[in-house]
Amino acid sequence: MQQSIKSNVSAQKRSVIFMVICSFFWSIGGLFIKMVPWNSFVISSVRSLITCFVFLGYMKAMHYKLIVSKRTILAGATLCASFLCFVTANKMTTAANAIMLQYTSPIFILLISCIIFRQRPLKKDIFVVCAAVVGIVLFFLDDLNPGNMLGNIIALGAGLTLGIFFVFGSKSTSIDENMSAIFMGNFITFLVGIPFYFLYPPTFTVQSVLSILVLGIFQLGVPYILYGIAIRDCPPLTASLISMFEPLLNPLWVFLVMGETPGIMALIGGLIVVVTITLYSISNIKTATAQAAQQSQQ
Repeated sequence: MQQSIKSNVSAQKRSVIFMVICSFFWSIGGLFIKMVPWNSFVISSVRSLITCFVFLGYMKAMHYKLIVSKRTILAGATLCASFLCFVTANKMTTAANAIMLQYTSPIFILLISCIIFRQRPLKKDIFVVCAAVVGIVLFFLDDLNPGNMLGNIIALGAGLTLGIFFVFGSKSTSIDENMSAIFMGNFITFLVGIPFYFLYPPTFTVQSVLSILVLGIFQLGVPYILYGIAIRDCPPLTASLISMFEPLLNPLWVFLVMGETPGIMALIGGLIVVVTITLYSISNIKTATAQAAQQSQQ
């Protein structure tokens, strides 16, 4: 029994590490989306088609079963909606607006958990979400502008659907179901975008082809494989909070490619988010370790 408890704690630590890696790869999305001069639905569709091949290869190698059920289809539909909203928002408003509004997902997770699942959030959950949101607002305050109102609303939709997907992921019963839900999300996105190939035919250049390959393989494929493994042991709120590293890393890519530097408010906001997420994750791991120690003594 003690060995089983230690295994559960190790699995939680591994899930946190995997979620950090996911955020690292997700963060390149905004830059490479803007480097592809295609319609947002076409970008989403082609990117997800590439990711589907990555997932099929991984699932076959690991002998995972593709589960087509009501749960995986619904989870896939919310992931598809998040993909489409985020890519569209990046085309219609600033990348800062799109990312910041997408990361309202922890707020929606708390609301969904309270209203639908009747779960009472802990005080630290509420505090951490508020602190993280304040940090992100400060981080982008230097460059934030109203942008296109419709684009901002669509970006907010990305936050809502991403939050729903995190909740779905936490309710899965197996890693096969996790992987199947992510595959379904990409497959549905691919199907939805097909009509737009004809309405807005993509132009293929070296830059667009390389960028879409990076998006499909490294920005979606690899991190979502890690996400599918991690989400069973990582609570949805923790997963969403750790994924907030993405808006912190995005300016780094902008700095490396375009030479932009963040202002003082952005640095303060970034510090708040990093410290908040780190302390929250450490707190959860310590709690799990303490509970494991208590159970082993009984």
